[in-house]
Amino acid sequence: MTQQPPPCPGFGPPPPQYAPAPPQYAPVPPPQAPAPSPYAPAQPYAQAPPPQQPAAGPDFLAVDKRNAVVVDASGVAFETSGLTVEFRWPEIRGVHYRASPDGKALMVAVVHMDGRFYECVVEARPRTRLQEWFPQLAWVLGHYRPMG
Repeated sequence: MTQQPPPCPGFGPPPPQYAPAPPQYAPVPPPQAPAPSPYAPAQPYAQAPPPQQPAAGPDFLAVDKRNAVVVDASGVAFETSGLTVEFRWPEIRGVHYRASPDGKALMVAVVHMDGRFYECVVEARPRTRLQEWFPQLAWVLGHYRPMG
């Protein structure tokens, strides 16, 4: 049998005085209530109230192949070639309407509170429809924007 050379100093297991103490197991305490949190208890998130829908009321709709005018409880909306612009009653200074110069279309204009002016033209087909739209539009506008 061959004899191995002594290990180099610094290698091998540590001397007993430097070895870690064997683990000592403490008895497991009986289960108890969790410690109180230093933070306030979590509050559930409050549900946002559903958006307020305007009260139901009369509405007006004039539509052709490209454009539309809607007047309802929320305000006035114009749709022109697929683009929609909505004006809420609080931001409207006035609404004006008339027949086009050739008498074939309804022209509706909204004057914004800051003075800007927006217009939508809806073709009336048949032309007699224009005469139906005028009293309807006057009544709906009078409901939401009474003169006074």
